[in-house]
Amino acid sequence: MKQQRIMTTSSAQETEILGENLAHDFEPGDVIALYGDLGAGKTCWVRGVAKALAAREAVTSPTFTLINEYHGKIPVYHFDLYRLQSTRELEDIGYEEYFYGEGISILEWAEKAECLLPKYHWKIYFDIRADEERQIIICPPGQKERV
Repeated sequence: MKQQRIMTTSSAQETEILGENLAHDFEPGDVIALYGDLGAGKTCWVRGVAKALAAREAVTSPTFTLINEYHGKIPVYHFDLYRLQSTRELEDIGYEEYFYGEGISILEWAEKAECLLPKYHWKIYFDIRADEERQIIICPPGQKERV
């Protein structure tokens, strides 16, 4: 089982690189819950993950669309739940097909859908320490049963 890690980045570019480096730890079917305030680096980190997985689309925050899909080596499903009013909105778009599909689901503002997250999922916390400095705590899921 992988251990929790605490990382510090000093720029948006370093946060993106951290996402690139962590992308290699993810597998199809993984759900990654992101926590942190506005401007904490969540979307920047997702940009790095998508880049590492050779996504063809530009990464932008899906605040007004709820989800963006990026296609590369492994599909990345990027959710932004900031404006989510109810988990019913996720049910309406068929979140289960994303969470339990062939891609990686990454959720910004994951606390708004805790009740829908699978038992085993990644948790990544972004904390603003200074103007550009971020502390990022990476908590891998427990042992997964793969079918």
